[in-house]
Amino acid sequence: MSEPVSPDAGAGQTPVRLDEVDRKILSLLQIDASLSLDQIAERVGASKTPVWNRIRKLREAGVIRRQVAILDPDALGLEACFFVLIRTSEHDKDWAARFLRALRERPEVVEAHRLAGDIDYILKVQVKNARAYDRFYQSLIGEVKIHNVTALLSMEEIKASSALPIPDAGR
Repeated sequence: MSEPVSPDAGAGQTPVRLDEVDRKILSLLQIDASLSLDQIAERVGASKTPVWNRIRKLREAGVIRRQVAILDPDALGLEACFFVLIRTSEHDKDWAARFLRALRERPEVVEAHRLAGDIDYILKVQVKNARAYDRFYQSLIGEVKIHNVTALLSMEEIKASSALPIPDAGR
């Protein structure tokens, strides 16, 4: 069984109770976090101060982790997206710490997940081309022992979203 690779991996967190206004605010922010407070308040039918207080509370509760700009990989010349399936025969904490450090040091790893089942980890790696992926791969296996690696090239992105489904109060 694999060890968690992050300090809070698997940590259970009690879901925050959201009312309809909170859900509207979160939906708007997930679509466009650059909206002004005035725009958000107008769209949810509330005044600015209560909306600001709600956003502040959602941040403090950890519902809103951060606000970022989502970049177009093609515009940056990062046209190759690989999903990398990793099996390891190592499951001790030292290996996991080295593996986590190796992933965090590589900006081309845009997502990493520890899995249940036959595959231990899946990485999403965004690079310029196959040669750039091979450099990433050679560097990674030179740093940490990995039993098996399978790389799958994404031929077409069909759906990509950073927006999470926001549960209704009754769910």
